Amino acid sequence: MVLRWAEKQGLIARAPHIERPPKPRPKERHLTREQVRALFDGCSLPHIRLYAILAYTTAARNSALLGLRWERCDFEAGRIDLREPALTTPHKGRAIVPMLRTARAALLEARQGALTPWVIEWARRPVKSVKRGLLAAAKRAGLEHVSPHMLRHSAAIHMAEEGVGMEEIAQMLGHSNVNVTRNVYARFSPDYLGRAASALEFDDLGPAQRKRKT
Repeated sequence: MVLRWAEKQGLIARAPHIERPPKPRPKERHLTREQVRALFDGCSLPHIRLYAILAYTTAARNSALLGLRWERCDFEAGRIDLREPALTTPHKGRAIVPMLRTARAALLEARQGALTPWVIEWARRPVKSVKRGLLAAAKRAGLEHVSPHMLRHSAAIHMAEEGVGMEEIAQMLGHSNVNVTRNVYARFSPDYLGRAASALEFDDLGPAQRKRKT
């Protein structure tokens, strides 16, 4: 950028071509199921524990959970509506997701002492950030850095590992394009490239097995 500016200003005749190094691959850390449970147990503050449970069991975006209000938690139908009706500007997709038993129990407990319309609240106010609370919980659980997105990412990977279809995972994550989901999570599926690899298999284990028999 500086060299191009210098060329435009006439300070140098021509900016030399400098090849940029390739971007490093993004870190793809995720939690195991055992680590997720340890994180829940490491949450000392009730609103952080509730957030962690909801972030994993709904695979919701951080902004969707921090903006979630009680009227969008349907205990009768067993659903949580992560959509924000007040948002009129374009925003990333959100879904209506099932209210799992773990989430239901945590929500019912929190609703008894609710003092605001927001599900994630603290000191009679909606919570704006849970990063510090998650870091403290992770430290108590003996885990490395844990971010809000890591819980969503881990949930998606665990669904893929259980063989859940990419279309269903995409709906859960609120992705409008299933190819986005497939590009990130298909490789975690147990049948990923299964048909392709099976075409290379020897039904009788090939010549090596016949050698051992003779």
